Amino acid sequence: MTFEDTIAAISTPIGEGALAVIRLSGPDALSVLTPIFISSSAPKKFVPRRVIFGRIHDVAGKVDEVLVTYFQAPNSYTGEDVVEISCHGGILVTRRVLDLLLLAGTRMANPGEFTQRAFLNGKIDLTQAEAVMDLIRAQTELALRAANEQLAGHLGNELTGIRELLLTTLAHVEAYIDFPDEQIDPDTGKKLLDRILALENRLDRLLATADQGRVLRHGLRTVIYGAPNVGKSSLLNLLLGYDRAIVSEVPGTTRDTIEEVINIRGIPVRLIDTAGARSSSDLLESEGIRRTLQQVKQADLVIQVVDGSKAPMDFEVFDNRNSVLLLNKCDLGIHPRWSQWNAVWFSCTEKTGLEDLNQAIWDRVMGEAVKLADVRVAINARHQACLQIAKELLVAGGRSLQEGKSPEFVSIELRGALDAVGEVIGKIDPEDLLGRIFSEFCIGK
Repeated sequence: MTFEDTIAAISTPIGEGALAVIRLSGPDALSVLTPIFISSSAPKKFVPRRVIFGRIHDVAGKVDEVLVTYFQAPNSYTGEDVVEISCHGGILVTRRVLDLLLLAGTRMANPGEFTQRAFLNGKIDLTQAEAVMDLIRAQTELALRAANEQLAGHLGNELTGIRELLLTTLAHVEAYIDFPDEQIDPDTGKKLLDRILALENRLDRLLATADQGRVLRHGLRTVIYGAPNVGKSSLLNLLLGYDRAIVSEVPGTTRDTIEEVINIRGIPVRLIDTAGARSSSDLLESEGIRRTLQQVKQADLVIQVVDGSKAPMDFEVFDNRNSVLLLNKCDLGIHPRWSQWNAVWFSCTEKTGLEDLNQAIWDRVMGEAVKLADVRVAINARHQACLQIAKELLVAGGRSLQEGKSPEFVSIELRGALDAVGEVIGKIDPEDLLGRIFSEFCIGK
């Protein structure tokens, strides 16, 4: 793959619509367009960011009337010359315009290549590039806000700050390596250790957002669990707002899992209704119960539904952070023996307790101190893996410093941490470190 050629692609979803957008990016974006674009209002030279009306044509005549906008490098999304063509949104006409561009000398863009070029040309860092897809896939307001915050560079800025402090710390250690007769004195060692501990704390704060980031991007896998006829399917239907599952007084009605996605206070929640947990000789029901237990093991959150009007049965009640105990049928009264349990009182019949359930889910996932406006940074799995490595290397470097080991040992650990942090934002450049050493310590002068 080369990034010096000109690429083209349809940037709107394939299908019928009012409009479609076809995007070109590369050094030949304008020269490719000119032979197939005619406009009585077009200037002799395209003016950046000015929309021009005209028509796309082939040898047989007009293909479509279009609007063309030119974005001149480097002031474009990719940092290259970019042309966007807005045409009518039919499948055939959109494909015909794209074919003409490909015949004129462009190449079909690979998936994500426009954003990849934006990253390679320094328009965005790697975290911002990832946020583009998060923005497209966002299903809730909270997920959308988190994606926008990352796209705005909040995560990248935080990591850049961490990287700068790490570079400075490493530069001080490298300075001692260049002077073998000098040992790191206690005062300097304490300052270096304080910096390392400060870095560890900043990484800890970012790592603490990993679970929230996973939930916002992929949804909270929530299993509705309980014995037959306690109201699991009724709860699913009530939360969805329509009848999705069959509700019956006959035990064992639900044989397989049913999955739907809802929005609870900005959190995408993947609700999974399951077969009633009990012993059964029926082969189909037994298979459903087996799948129920499998879903419980894989769940991020379990909503255990019980009949609150009856005494607790001799089965396990989940009592941990990843579960919510829901006492259904509270309109019939709550049995005294449930008073010892921290539970949500609920009634599918009276439709009461919904707000309490929403709050309980929020507290389990986001924590009581987190508010909608606070979600500025939420790392993904790749970030988490890199930052965890950086944290472990910082801990090892701090330990080497405390034990009075040679600066080379400390340097190795800090360099590894620097590479791990740099991998998150796509910056791994040893020249940065050399520049910092020469500018701050004037070594060799």
